[in-house]
Amino acid sequence: MTRSTDLAVETARGRLPVYFSRPEGEGPWPGVVVVHDILGMTHDLRRQADWLAGAGYLAAAPDLYSGERRSTCLIRMFRDARARRGRTFEDIDAVRTTLMSRPDCTGRIGVIGFCMGGGFALLLAADHRFDAASVNYGTASSDVYTEGTFERACPIVGSYGAQDRANRGTGDRLERILTAVGVDHDIRTYPEAGHAFLNDHDPADVPRLFAVLGRFAGGDDTFHEPSARDARERILAFFARHLRTSGDNGDASAGAESGSAS
Repeated sequence: MTRSTDLAVETARGRLPVYFSRPEGEGPWPGVVVVHDILGMTHDLRRQADWLAGAGYLAAAPDLYSGERRSTCLIRMFRDARARRGRTFEDIDAVRTTLMSRPDCTGRIGVIGFCMGGGFALLLAADHRFDAASVNYGTASSDVYTEGTFERACPIVGSYGAQDRANRGTGDRLERILTAVGVDHDIRTYPEAGHAFLNDHDPADVPRLFAVLGRFAGGDDTFHEPSARDARERILAFFARHLRTSGDNGDASAGAESGSAS
């Protein structure tokens, strides 16, 4: 069972809306910041947070599109990703800090992202004080994939689809770099999965233009249940290893089998 609510986190630019989901009970629990894909705050994003809460984590999913038009936010976020700094990183760091300050949090915090959010999770793995990062078919510019970028990174679990044209070979490249710099990792590319295979979006949340562009850019972008189930099991096992301590409440394996975010 989980308890969810809409909260606001104070940032340098005002109040940032956050969907917050937590396990039942008193805690303390580790925290996870959930970074949305290009569609923003959707039913799927809330279900991802609920899935993590059901597995024993404080899950906070910020609406990084709040306060401006989506197109304006996208331009800003792409610019931030290229520069590796800016408002997007500051907002996510503010959510991490808020989680850490809660009395029901252990102080260990992970980050998980999907598609565009997966790219930010990858960039946040180094120098942003996260204890683990889950990168799900996140794209980044080619200059990111160097040993210098990841030599100070936290542990990374990454999941990709072999049918994803936008990420062809990305998993193998990341695997080689993390091995070379000695960062603990679990990287897997699923043969039958395409882009966004972990996201089971409601059709009403997907503008027609986005659906067309997604298929053009990444190939098959539909939810693939067998790959998603395995990826979730790996993510929970990885987070349990790096975010949990012996005194934590909750069961990290909870929902691993049935923990579909749908």
